[in-house]
Amino acid sequence: MEQTVQKGKRLKVFLAGIITENPVLVGLLGMCPTLATTKSLESAFGMGILVILTLMGSNVLISLLRKIIPQEVKIPCYIVIIATFVTVIKMFAEAFVPELYSSLGVFISLIVVNCIILGRAEAFASKNGPLASLLDALGMGIGFTMALCIMGVIREILGTGGLSFGVYFTFLPSVSWTPLQAYAIKLFVLPAGGFLTLGLILAVMAAYKNHKEAKKQALEKQRIEELKAKKAAELAQKKAEV
Repeated sequence: MEQTVQKGKRLKVFLAGIITENPVLVGLLGMCPTLATTKSLESAFGMGILVILTLMGSNVLISLLRKIIPQEVKIPCYIVIIATFVTVIKMFAEAFVPELYSSLGVFISLIVVNCIILGRAEAFASKNGPLASLLDALGMGIGFTMALCIMGVIREILGTGGLSFGVYFTFLPSVSWTPLQAYAIKLFVLPAGGFLTLGLILAVMAAYKNHKEAKKQALEKQRIEELKAKKAAELAQKKAEV
């Protein structure tokens, strides 16, 4: 059954992918590029942009064709559509940002099998209109990019002692800031550093969530105790009046 997203809910659709349904930090999807392309902020940002473009193109086209594609072959059709956009984006990346293309290597091609993109095609684009699908793609893409950039910043600072930009996006001025280079821990630019960084971020998020939940429960318990005390006082007053 086709779903329709009302105008008032479009902002909620957009924000869901960034906050409540963040594909990396909440859904734990797309772990391969998340761990492999976050050695630096610039490479993480580059991968995020490519995924956003793929998500936008595939979501909108699948939404437009959702009533035409037969149910029996919808997954193969989605994969063909996604692969087409990835191929086009890959060619543009190779032509205009060759350093980024060389850095990301095979992970650009692997966007085709990124479960975030196929998942949004199946769960949202195939059931909603083009505008809602575009907003969903933007939200999920920005949420994915944000998570990658957070990991990229942490790994680059800890692994190299600073941040640099303009290495892969050569059309921008080259900027390098490495005040902690003497204290760099090379482990964080290795694959194991990706696991450690992601684990640290998830642990902080879990601790915050648990603290928030415990605070909520404490407030609820306090409210119940106050209600009990109020009821007891009212009963005592009634008995005194009798």
